[in-house]
Amino acid sequence: MLCPDLLAGLKAEARKAALARRAACDPTLGAALAAHLLRDAPPPPGAIVAGFWPMGAEIDIRPLLHALHEKGHRIALPVTPRRGNPLHFRAWQPGEALARGPMGTSQPGPEAPPLTPDWLLVPLLAFDRAGHRLGYGGGYYDRTLAALPGATAVGVAYACQEVDEVPVGVDDAPLAAIATEGGVIFCGARAV
Repeated sequence: MLCPDLLAGLKAEARKAALARRAACDPTLGAALAAHLLRDAPPPPGAIVAGFWPMGAEIDIRPLLHALHEKGHRIALPVTPRRGNPLHFRAWQPGEALARGPMGTSQPGPEAPPLTPDWLLVPLLAFDRAGHRLGYGGGYYDRTLAALPGATAVGVAYACQEVDEVPVGVDDAPLAAIATEGGVIFCGARAV
C-alpha cells in the first residue's frame, strides 16, 4: 500500500494528464455510450438509476438518462453536500429545471423528492480494467458507494480516459463496469 502523500501526488499527476486527454473529446459521444450500455449492460427492470448532469468536457450522458426514463426507470441526480459527506440524491425527470449546486454542478431543487439509487452512473477522470477510477479528488462517490453497499456502480467516460493502472487507496470504491463510446468494459468479480 502506498503512503498517503505518495498516493496523493500520483493521483494529482494522473488527474492533470486525464484532464488534458479528456479536453480533446467530443461530449456528443454520449449517444454512442448510451447505445452500448442499453444493449450490453442495462440496469435491471425497476432499478432507481442515479446519473449526473455533465459539466464542461465530461461525456454527455443526458441521452442515456432520457432513454432510461423512457424505459420506466426512476432517475435520481446527486445533490452535493458539505465536503466529507456522501452524496444524496433527488428525483429528476426530463424537462425539469435544475438548480445551481456547488463547484459548478446542476442538481434538483429541494422540492424534488429524495431517492436512494440501486444503480449508479459514476463520472470519472481515468479508469483501468480492474474497475478502479480516478475521480476529482473530493471522495464524494467513494463515500457514497460505501454507504450503498448493495448498489451497482458503472463508470461512464470516453474510451481515451482508460489508463493501464489507476493509483488506488484503501477508500477507493471499485466499479462493476465502465461504459464508453467504444463499448462496455466489465470489471472483475463486481461485474454487472
